[in-house]
Amino acid sequence: MLSPKALAKLYLDGGLLARLRDANGDVWRRYIDHEFVQRLGDGSLPEPAFRHYLIQDYLFLIHFARAYALAAYKGETLEDIKSAMAGASALVDTEMGLHVRFCAGWGLTEAEMATAAEDNATLAYTRYVLERGMAGDLLDLHIALAPCVLGYAEIGLALSTDPDTKRDNNPYNPWIDVYAGDEYQQVALEAAGGDILATGSRRCLIDLNGYFWGRIQRWIGCSPTMMVRAGCQLPIRKR
Repeated sequence: MLSPKALAKLYLDGGLLARLRDANGDVWRRYIDHEFVQRLGDGSLPEPAFRHYLIQDYLFLIHFARAYALAAYKGETLEDIKSAMAGASALVDTEMGLHVRFCAGWGLTEAEMATAAEDNATLAYTRYVLERGMAGDLLDLHIALAPCVLGYAEIGLALSTDPDTKRDNNPYNPWIDVYAGDEYQQVALEAAGGDILATGSRRCLIDLNGYFWGRIQRWIGCSPTMMVRAGCQLPIRKR
């Protein structure tokens, strides 16, 4: 678990996202401390499970780009539209290529990932985000997207600073380093610091809390053994 000082770097004190995270403390911890995350840290995650995750993450990124395109449509100002289009372009033109190259190191081709079936968990949370964005406004969409961006930043930081994280001969160190790195942490800070998320003045906290909570539940509520952002099942280890 991150220290209050570390968390303060990600969440504006008293801001909307900080309040949503606090209001969903139990379910949020089930997300960021999921067994999948723990086993990334200690290096015990089965490699087939990680490959399944990488495939599902490729499919997720496609829908994430669609969500940013939807944000452009939902934008109320030219700056909203520019911001959303920049995000979609970064995903399609840059991040997808980086992901494909990372996956190649795990023996996965883009053609293989593009034709893979979406897992039920992938379907559940990507469609939830898109449906929430279609039904609501730009703030609704950003709230539904926030647990992904911020959750990965928090997980990356937590694993990188945890003394129990295995650093010698852990095949998942490169993944940890990406999400703990300055570049991704800056992405998370910018996502959390946008005007529409920093104040939350346009919507009742109770309504937004439901969207935020529902988004996390799509990750961890499909089955007791559902892996974060993957849907691949692991045998639960006895504690």
